[in-house]
Amino acid sequence: MGMLVRATVLMSPLLFCNAFLDLTGPSEVEGIWKGSITLPCAYVPEKDFVQQTLKWTVVHDQSSGTVFRRDSSGDHVLLSKYRDRVSVLKDAPGNVSLHILNLEVSDRGTYTCEVTWRASNNSLIAKDITTKVEVVKVAATKPIIRASEPGLTFPAGARASLTCVANGSPPISYRWFRSVPGGKALLLSSQAELAWDSLQPSDTGKYYCEAENRVGARAVQQSDAVQLTVRDLPMPVVTPENGVEYPEKNYTTQPQVYEVKFHNSRTAASSRCESTDHYEAPISSTENNYVMEPMENKRYEEINTKKNEYVGNTEESLYEVGDTV
Repeated sequence: MGMLVRATVLMSPLLFCNAFLDLTGPSEVEGIWKGSITLPCAYVPEKDFVQQTLKWTVVHDQSSGTVFRRDSSGDHVLLSKYRDRVSVLKDAPGNVSLHILNLEVSDRGTYTCEVTWRASNNSLIAKDITTKVEVVKVAATKPIIRASEPGLTFPAGARASLTCVANGSPPISYRWFRSVPGGKALLLSSQAELAWDSLQPSDTGKYYCEAENRVGARAVQQSDAVQLTVRDLPMPVVTPENGVEYPEKNYTTQPQVYEVKFHNSRTAASSRCESTDHYEAPISSTENNYVMEPMENKRYEEINTKKNEYVGNTEESLYEVGDTV
C-alpha cells in the first residue's frame, strides 16, 4: 500500500505539467496560391521541461514525409520540394509554428506538429497536433491608385508617378489608360507604375488602371479614374530693379549721358608806355562757361573736359621802354 502511494506522488507532477505542455493550433488553414502561410503550433514553456526535438510532417494525397526537423544539431529541411521555402522562428520559446513561402497547389495536405520534451528526471514526453492545409487561387481584386505625392496637382516640369495596386494570387498584370474625348481610352503602359520625368500641361487629364490574373475566368478589374492636373508657370525674366520680371510687365531703363565742356576765355590787353618813367601792367580777364549737352550713342569715349582758349599772348607781359632823351 505504501509503495502505491509513493508512486502516485512521483507521477502527479508529470500529470500536472502535461496539462501545460499541450500544443495549440487550428485544425484547418487556407493559403493563397503563390502566397505565404503560417501553420500555428505553440505551447506554454515549463522550467522543469526542456524541448528536445521538433518535427513537422506532411501527408499528401499520394505521399508523406518529414518536412522540417529541429534537434540539438540544428534545423533541417528533409523534403527537397520545401527547400528555401519553410522555416521556424528561433529564440521564441513555446512558438514552433511552421512558415511556408510561395505556396504551390501540391502543398495541400495534412501537416502534423510534434514536440518532444525531456523532464528533470530524464523522462520524455511527446505531444502532437494536426492541421489541414488547403491552397486556393484568388482572383485579382479591384485595384486602387496611389500617387507618389499627396494630391494630384503638380507644377509643370515636376517628376510624378501613379501606382496601380491589387490583391489576389500572383502573377497580376496591370495596364494604364488615359481617357480621351468620345468615351475611348488610350493605352499608356503595361506596368504597375506610370511615371513622368517632366510633367507638361498637356499631361492634364483622367487616368485609370486595370488588374488581371490567371484565376477562373480571368475577369479584368478596373480602378476608379483619377484627375491629374499640371499647372503651367510663366518664364521669369531678369531686370535691374527686382531681378525678376514676368512677360506682362515691361521695364525700360535708358541712362542719359552728358558731355561737359569747359571754356576758359582769357583776354589781355597791354599798352605801351609813352615815356621811360611810366609802366602799365597788363590787364586780363577770365571768362568760364559750362554747357550741359546730352551725348548720345557714345560709349567708353574720352571726354575732353577742359578746353582753354587764349586771346592774345597771356603767358608773358609785354614791356616797351621809351628812348632816353
